[in-house]
Amino acid sequence: MDDSSSYSNLPTSHLLGSVPSVINEEKKASFAVPEANIQYFPPNNGSGGSRGRGYQTLEAPTESLEQQPPKNWKGVFNISSYTQYFNVDTDVVINRLISSFYPTGGDFFSKIDANPDLYGHIWITTTLVFMLSSFGNFATYLMKKRTDGTTSWSFDVGYVNVAASGIYGYAVVVPLAFYFLLQYLGSNASLIRFWCMWGYSLSIFIPTAFLLLIPVEFLRWMIILIAGMASSCFVYLNLRSYIEGVNDLTIMVVAAFLLQMALAIFIKVWFFP
Repeated sequence: MDDSSSYSNLPTSHLLGSVPSVINEEKKASFAVPEANIQYFPPNNGSGGSRGRGYQTLEAPTESLEQQPPKNWKGVFNISSYTQYFNVDTDVVINRLISSFYPTGGDFFSKIDANPDLYGHIWITTTLVFMLSSFGNFATYLMKKRTDGTTSWSFDVGYVNVAASGIYGYAVVVPLAFYFLLQYLGSNASLIRFWCMWGYSLSIFIPTAFLLLIPVEFLRWMIILIAGMASSCFVYLNLRSYIEGVNDLTIMVVAAFLLQMALAIFIKVWFFP
């Protein structure tokens, strides 16, 4: 008799670790595979291992992005909080300056919506202060020289004080007042955008100061009225489009137009009499 056949007939169920040759179909059917949760490992960007968890579910990136602050605001008295409002290049500033000379568009807020700046506001107002103070003195000298040939040149320092107080005060206080009024009336206004818009609205008075050196009173009034109308229409149309849909605010838009005209007349009467 073959020894291998005799060994194969021996019972093996009593041996430790033995496995039956046939699996019960009922037990096999009752086994349930747990539902898999798809996960992924984000790449290591080399910025430190403490930035996030070792693994994340597919919905985690969206949540983490939503928690990021939209602006780098670090406090009112921190200078780095305001650097984002000076993040503009020369092409952007020139494009916005050109837009302020064509007020009929009324789309200035849509152009600055992604990146309103304070650079243009400060640069335009400061330039206008120095031009009004210097050209105002020179224009006064030219007018006196026409009537009296012996008039000597003298610089009135008071022009600088009046120009700084008037232009800086107007460019800061008027947008601030409209911002608080619109907030009080329930409109969602933006102070930075108002400062940006009102600052660029004064840009037309810079070349106007050159033209006001002409020693002819009639031409001076025509020049300042045209410049004032252009600047006022720029403020009026853009402010109206910004608060469009809000009821009973027409009086505020008209008030903005009249204030801009009043500024133009103030420039003519005080600096170019």
